[in-house]
Amino acid sequence: MRTLTRRGALGLGAGAAAAAGLAGCADSSSDGSRKTPGSGKNRSASPQSSPTATARPLGDGSTAFTGKQPHQPAAPQPLEPGQEPPQFVVFSWDGAGEVGNGLFPRFLDLAKEHGAAMTFFLSGLYLLPESKKRLYDPPNNPRGASDIGYLSDAHIKETLKGLHRAWLEGHEIGTHFNGHFCGDGHGSVAHWTPKQWRSEIDQAKSFVQRWRTNTGWTDLPALPFDYDKELVGGRTPCLLGQDKLLPTARALGWRYDASSPGGRQVWPDKKQGLWDLPLQQIPFPGRSFEVLSMDYNMLANQSLNSTNAPRHNHPRWREQSAQAYIQGFRRAYETNRAPLFIGNHFEQWNGGIYMDAVEEAIKHIAREKEKGGDVRMVSFRQFVDWIDVQKPEVLAGLRTLEVGQRPAGGWKEFLKDTAASSPGASATSSAGA
Repeated sequence: MRTLTRRGALGLGAGAAAAAGLAGCADSSSDGSRKTPGSGKNRSASPQSSPTATARPLGDGSTAFTGKQPHQPAAPQPLEPGQEPPQFVVFSWDGAGEVGNGLFPRFLDLAKEHGAAMTFFLSGLYLLPESKKRLYDPPNNPRGASDIGYLSDAHIKETLKGLHRAWLEGHEIGTHFNGHFCGDGHGSVAHWTPKQWRSEIDQAKSFVQRWRTNTGWTDLPALPFDYDKELVGGRTPCLLGQDKLLPTARALGWRYDASSPGGRQVWPDKKQGLWDLPLQQIPFPGRSFEVLSMDYNMLANQSLNSTNAPRHNHPRWREQSAQAYIQGFRRAYETNRAPLFIGNHFEQWNGGIYMDAVEEAIKHIAREKEKGGDVRMVSFRQFVDWIDVQKPEVLAGLRTLEVGQRPAGGWKEFLKDTAASSPGASATSSAGA
């Protein structure tokens, strides 16, 4: 596998373990908006769903309790003896800011069309106006600093609309924290203490819960969720700092973390009490190494971190990226049924080919579901709901299956001796709980 970082590529030889972090957020321009090469497809948004109950404003009215989240799957059940596990696929988005390229509504439309739920890891600063940037006090960095900049007011409004629609349509709102500080310097998230992570999380939540006060806007509806209850997981900038984050995340009652710096297509375990749900090594067609299941890592391997490489390369790279996702899906679906975790950014890098690749992968996976396979495109939170009700011995058995390994004798034989547990029973990891 070869893993590369957003700021400074680090190539690892084929077969080497993944140890490098990964970012992928665009640089900020002088006016506070992000640079996004090319233009996106503007697809009309579908009508928003209605809240399930009368809204009860929270705090300054930036958020509101609106009842149970709509469009959630039925309560998960434990696997029956000999039952084949579902194939879970999680598409997630780092930053989750709409910057005028139409990508947020484009993928909300696509998810709705194909019955998919996704996770949006919101960068809290994307709801904070640049004029109020000194409200942000990042650990080990100057007040108001940020390595991803701040959105324009117009783009903050579009981001709020996207988040509002996303939650009402059944998607999860996680966190990508705030300033996206990477690298090896003192200010990097790699060196933050548990106490500093708590400060970063508190601020990220505050920017969501107080956007109305910070902007002064009264023409947009409240976000229709209680972020104190909604937030149960995140992904750190550049996949750095997980070990020091986890004690804080566990104390806050989080259920999972998606920050491991590179995993494999096997069934997950817990780390420090939280489900460890990493990006994964997947096949990279035509190359002798595997690639991390994220759009930026494909870009970095194809164009050596250039986001605007010569156009004649784009069709080949688009197909290579789409096939990486598709082959990663098929390898799991046809063998050990390990969940597939994919990370993305709302960016038009290299003419938007990575967004087209993600769309092609979603459509391919949806066709497999339409053929009658138990394929589920879910959010991280929904996947954790399912794995939490599985029996520990079932999960331990699933973890014995290596990448691309089929269960001996088929699923009926492999899981025949497992007894179903009662619905709602909570499973714990065999090693990491």
